[in-house]
Amino acid sequence: MKVLVVHAHPEPQSFSSALKNVAVDAFHEVGHEVEVSDLYAMGFNPVASTADFSRRANPDYCVYALEQRNGVATGTISADIQQELGKLMQCDLLVLNFPLFWFSTPAILKGWIDRVLVSGTAYGGTRFYDRGGLRGKRALVSVTLGGQKHMFGSDGIHGPLESMLKHLLQGTLAYTGLDVLSPFVAWHVPYVKHDDRVAMLKAWRQRIASLEDDAPLSFPSLNDFDQQLYPLKSGT
Repeated sequence: MKVLVVHAHPEPQSFSSALKNVAVDAFHEVGHEVEVSDLYAMGFNPVASTADFSRRANPDYCVYALEQRNGVATGTISADIQQELGKLMQCDLLVLNFPLFWFSTPAILKGWIDRVLVSGTAYGGTRFYDRGGLRGKRALVSVTLGGQKHMFGSDGIHGPLESMLKHLLQGTLAYTGLDVLSPFVAWHVPYVKHDDRVAMLKAWRQRIASLEDDAPLSFPSLNDFDQQLYPLKSGT
């Protein structure tokens, strides 16, 4: 299996970086190929702009998604996007590893998503969910945060973490056709003792070793909707 780990934390000594390092070791231990995109270390540019295209289909008005399609088709999309897109299309499993910032991903990771999940390749038209361009691949989110687990229960103050991450788990990963696994969560990281961190790293290693047994989360299927995307009635 080929694994792409996209890591988004500015501090190499952070616990998030430790999770990234454990992931690389654990995947190697079971014989998988691993490639890492360490976005901060790479100085990855998160800003989607007209500079992403050396030759535009429409030089007068930029529809970014259409220019992505043209850029890939003509080989005129920027080299950093092409490089990351190549990694993505070659992998069997995409791992996104990041700290939770304001109930979301760090901006640099959101920029990777904006620029690399290109229209026409990752999605487009009715090529989404189980018909998305990345179908057949899996995705796993590994996230660190300062909150405690009880704060994210169904009756917790913040509500379920998976609902908080719906924009990523469903609106991005599942939308592009990926089979999305339940996220791995390291809770309360800045405040726990060393032994607790060691235990979380051990749990992460064990999770990686058992990924083949993981069932993906459930998301909509286009088979349950008609051509206008109205839901099909039961029995029809």
